[in-house]
Amino acid sequence: MLVKKFNVGDLGTNCYLVADETTKECILIDTGDASSLLDNYIEEQGLTVKYIIFTHGHFDHVDGVNYYYDKFGCEILMHSADAVALTDVNSAYSLGYSSRSTPVNPSKFLCDGDIIKFGKCELKVIHTPGHTLGGICLYSDGVLISGDTLFYRSIGRTDFWGGKFETLQQSILKIYKLPDNTVVYPGHGDCTTIGDEKFNNPFVREMQ
Repeated sequence: MLVKKFNVGDLGTNCYLVADETTKECILIDTGDASSLLDNYIEEQGLTVKYIIFTHGHFDHVDGVNYYYDKFGCEILMHSADAVALTDVNSAYSLGYSSRSTPVNPSKFLCDGDIIKFGKCELKVIHTPGHTLGGICLYSDGVLISGDTLFYRSIGRTDFWGGKFETLQQSILKIYKLPDNTVVYPGHGDCTTIGDEKFNNPFVREMQ
């Protein structure tokens, strides 16, 4: 399974392309803005986009939805608790910013424990509320795409609508149960590992 990062939008959102290199089927995660680098990569590698998936509904993660939905016509997946971000672009999830998106309905709502299949690859949905009500992480052996739940030595903000520190703390403690060598691909910034964050994250450390 290939994981490739593209930095998009004004707030430096990490958009991820995850692909089965054998079948050439891929998914896009958090298309926060259009990216010519992403477009060119998909074309050069001959990839077929099966899904667009959002880890949560904040504008900096969903603003590219219309561009990529029109371009690829693929299904849009996210948790139902954050779907208002796509159906009402003036919702609290815009955080006072002017969204460039127009309303669109998700194709399917994701739930904790769901398995997303593309090519011969699978990602498991882990519901991780706290940054938003419908925040999710996506897990496969050795890989966690964490959205804005967990960052390198940091965590998602909880002072926005739908956020709550105690809830986010419990979500992070849940993903700390994954193997220590799991590589964490966050919604912003650099990669980290579960083991590093369990013992070094100043906001949420593993309970001894």
